[in-house]
Parts: sequence; structure tokens; C-alpha cells
Amino acid sequence: MMSRTFPQLIARNCATAWLLLASTLFTSHLATAQQYAQVQPSNWWTGMKWNKVQLLVKAERDAFSQEKVTVTYPGVTITKVTPLENPKYLTVDIAIAPTALPGNVNLVFTSGNGQSHTIVWPLKPRRKGNGTAYAQGVTSADFIYFLMPDRFSNGNEGNDRIPSMRDGSLNRDSIYHRHGGDFQGIINHLDYFQSLGATTLWLTPVLENDQPNRTEHGYSFTNHYKIDPRYGGADLYKRLSDSLHSRGMKLIQDAVYNHVGSYHFTYLDQPTKDWFHQWPSYTGTSFKDQPLFDPHGAKSESKITADGWFTREMPDLNQGNPIVANYLIQHALWCVEEFGVDGWRIDTYIYNDLAFMNRCNKALLDEYPHITMFGETWVNGVINQSYFVENNLNIPFKSNLQGATDFQTLFNGIQPAMNEKFGWNDGVTKLYTTLAQDLVYKNPMQNVIFLDNHDMTRFLSYVKGDVEKLKMGLQWLFTCRGIPQLYYGTEILMKGESNPDGWVRLDFAGGWNGDRKNAFTGVGLTDEETEVQNLVKKLGNFRKQSTALKTGKLMQFVPKDGLYVYFRYDDKQTVMCIMNTGEKDWVLQLSDYPERTAGYSSAVDIVDGSKYERGRIPVQPKRMLVLELKK
Repeated sequence: MMSRTFPQLIARNCATAWLLLASTLFTSHLATAQQYAQVQPSNWWTGMKWNKVQLLVKAERDAFSQEKVTVTYPGVTITKVTPLENPKYLTVDIAIAPTALPGNVNLVFTSGNGQSHTIVWPLKPRRKGNGTAYAQGVTSADFIYFLMPDRFSNGNEGNDRIPSMRDGSLNRDSIYHRHGGDFQGIINHLDYFQSLGATTLWLTPVLENDQPNRTEHGYSFTNHYKIDPRYGGADLYKRLSDSLHSRGMKLIQDAVYNHVGSYHFTYLDQPTKDWFHQWPSYTGTSFKDQPLFDPHGAKSESKITADGWFTREMPDLNQGNPIVANYLIQHALWCVEEFGVDGWRIDTYIYNDLAFMNRCNKALLDEYPHITMFGETWVNGVINQSYFVENNLNIPFKSNLQGATDFQTLFNGIQPAMNEKFGWNDGVTKLYTTLAQDLVYKNPMQNVIFLDNHDMTRFLSYVKGDVEKLKMGLQWLFTCRGIPQLYYGTEILMKGESNPDGWVRLDFAGGWNGDRKNAFTGVGLTDEETEVQNLVKKLGNFRKQSTALKTGKLMQFVPKDGLYVYFRYDDKQTVMCIMNTGEKDWVLQLSDYPERTAGYSSAVDIVDGSKYERGRIPVQPKRMLVLELKK
């Protein structure tokens, strides 16, 4: 290599120094400009059907709403600027033409004295796949594993506490404090989910929750456009999404449209007087769903149901305000495109403005035709639940929500089947009669069935620690119609009563350094814990390959003395499910059910491989068999 002369070295070093200085000054100027005002959505994309974007802009100056806003960018125009009641806010309506190319759009804000500030607003190219490699939707062919990031696994202890955030708790001995679980802990164990046969992960909300306490659950957003840094932030959330997709798996995001946290910036400094539902004094929802559809009901009571606050710490958003509605819809679209979300679980669905929800769901479906949504419909009654989803009812309001969290097959189905003595209207009869009412749903296969979740007593505790009942419940979960959802830890016999709820949100064994028990490796698990974990693996992986269980039809027979038999079947496969909730032994013959067993001569137990020849099948009390029929 030729040596450089001293003057050349000086020139090169000076040039480098000037470049570094210029870069620093530009970065500093950009940071200052971005601090001038907060813009949400923080960016958008070219080629979107939703190409008229309403920006909510906030600055810490009372005269800000009077500033003029201009933009000079090919294909991007401002159609309207609206000052809001709070002079710190304004909205900027932007139209993005199909010809617009990705780049940085400069939004220029000019005050009355002629002083201008520029905010860079990125216009990005769309995610690769444009709806095929993400926004896939979650269907009955999937198996959802549901977890709380803070309580599953701590993959990076460096983000356990963020000094700038209000909740600095970190105490695994407290059921209310943060424990440190994060995205890296989830990414570290993707092999585990696949070993169970899971195809989809559903996480409790991952957006920033900068509340002073009880932030472990994530349902009190404080910034819609920021992923909570204690989980690892936006980049790691994208890595989790991409890692799932690279394995052929899917991601469900937990959406909350009904409320925000009390420290959300739009509540601390409200853009308009009607941004939230206001009452003369605090008014909580009645938690009664009937006033929303009762033909004899009073409008005043339906208003309390829908507009009453969920809790004092969760201000209730007024989705009848068109700016609020746009804000929420655009955020939903933004999350799908930014993070590659495949489906939505919608929190507190019944307390939202239902006309708004139809509009929001439609916007997602217009942009992502394959995406699916299911709502939390914690009600009591099949008719009640069906009101909130696509149904066959002849009623004025028609929902476009595809599915529900199926509390009916839980409360009025598998729970009484396991804990009640059999009777004409009791015990497993309730499971049969609940499923018999599926005629009200447009597509009951889109309902998400489950044994427990983050808000209720864990199933093993509900059945008083009876592991055999848990095993029956799991066999039902993986063979009934719908989309099965397993709550983290159920497969390793985690217990907990829901009062208070922290006891059903304990840490997953092995997720933290130093855990004596490790469910990922099997170290320290009891024989029973290992047995049930292996049962889930058998059921989950069999279902993954079973056309009958994923998309087949359901045929059930009237229970007799605690014996309940149902079939899942299609043209390729027939699976026979025998649930004996009674006190006596049964010996069944395939010929007892000729409608579904004609042409079959034997059966194989999918759990232990036992073969039943000549159609004779013994079933012990408090046991369930899942059999693949053979010719």
C-alpha cells in the first residue's frame, strides 16, 4: 500500500471531522425538530388502501393549534387542518396518492411570527408480502398458546427496569409487581411452543404502560405508538414477529379500543372535552350485556353498559368522536403493517361502541382480507354471545366480528361437565346442549375455546386439583370445534384462584435464571407434570396433522348416565371422542354409532397408541378417549 503524505493525512482527518460535525448537527437539528411536536401515527406507508391519514399533532404550547401546516412532497397533500379545543392540539388530514414513493415527508409548522419548524414524517414501503406473509388470520386449523410476557421468561435482565418509567417495581415475590419477562425470553423458547404443536402466540398487550403500578398485565396503554421498552421495544417485537413467521407460526396482538390508562397523554391533557365519556360523577359500567340487545330494555341502561368506565384507572374512550375513531382505527392498521400482526384479540369487546367496532373491523379486513379478529365476550348465554359476532339472528344490529372468546363452552360446557353430577340438565348434558345451540353462529369454528385465562381461576384449581379431570378437559379442548387456546402453564399443572387475579399470573417454571424447576428442559418436573405436558404435546401435534380436528364437522350424541360421545370427521378421517364423566365402566361398540362408524372396524388411541379391535372399546369412569378410526 502506498504511504500517505502528512498533508494528505491532515486533509483526510479534517474532512472526516467536518463530516462528523455536520452529521452531529443534522441529528441534533432533527431531534430538536421532532421534539417540537408529537405526531401520531408516527409514520405511514405507500400503497395502502387507507391512504387518507388523519394526524393527531400535539405540542407543549397553547397557541400551537393556530400554526399553519404545509407539505411539499410528490403525491402527498394536506386536505384539512383542524385546530382542536385544546390549543396544544391540531389534526392534519393527509392524502397519499398511489404515485407517492417512499421517503421522508417534511411537515412544516409556521407560527404567527413567521418562525418555522420541520418535522420529518416517514412514508415507508409496505412490509414484504403485502398481506400474504403476515395478516394471515387465525382459524380452526391453529392452536393458540396464550401468555403474559412479564410472567413467561426473562431473556434480558438489562431491561427489567427503565429509570424514566413510573413503575420501577421488580419483585418476583409479589403477585402485583413486575417480574421482568420480555420478548427475548419468548424468542428463546420458540422451540418449546412448537414442541407443543402450537401454531400461534397470543400475548397480553405489549404497548407502553407507563402507569405507576399494576403494569404487568398491559391493559392500560399510555402511548399507542410505543412498544413497552421493558419487553424490549419495537425492534425486538418485530424480531419476534419475524421469527414466528419464519417458522410458519402466527402472532396475535391484544387490542384495547375501549379505554386507555389514566396516564395516557390524551387523558392527562385532553384534546377535546368529549375525547372520553364524561359523567357528572364517576360512573362505572354495569357489566350487564343484556341492555345492549334487550328488546324491552331502557336506553339509559345501555348507555351505562357501553359508556361507563371499566375501572377508575381506565378512562373510557368516546368512539363516537370521529377523531377518536380515526385515531384507534389507524393505530390498528399501523400495528398490522409495522409489526406483521396476523390476528386480533379484542379486549372488553361488549363495552365498545359496536357501530365503531364494525367500522374498525371492516377497515382491517379491507386492507388485510385474510386477517381475523375475535372479541372478549364475557357474557352468560349463547344468544348473548352470538349477538356480538357474525350470527344468523334476525336482529337490527349485525356484527361483523368473526369470532368470540367462547365463554359459553367454558361456563356452560366443560366446567359443569367436570364438576357437576350428571343429570337431565346437569353435568356433561350442559356441554352437549351448549354446542347444540351453535345454529345461531354464522361460523362457530371461529370461536376460541379455552379452559382458563389470565382473569379466571386456573382449570386445575377449578376442578379441585383433580389431574384426571384436567386431562379430560385438555382432550376436549383439542378435539372440540373451534380454535383451541391454551393458557401458559396449564400444561405443567399451574394452579391459582382468581381472587385476587395475581395468583393466576405466576411465573412459568424455568423462565428465570436460577429456577429450580424448568419446564423447557423437564428438570425438576414431577411425574404428573411431565405426563400432562406430554399429553399436550401428543394432542397438539396430532391435531396439527388432523384434517378432521382442524376443519372437520362435529357430530354429537345425547349423553347417557354421564357418557358423552362425539365425532370430528371429514372425507379423509374420523376421530371418535368418548368422555365418561359418570361413576361406572362402559364398554362401547363401534356399531352403537353407525352413522359415523360404518365401514370402520378398529380404533387407535392417539395418546398411548392402544388398539381396539373388533369395535369393542372399554372406558373407565372419569376418563376420556380420543380415537382415530381405522378401516
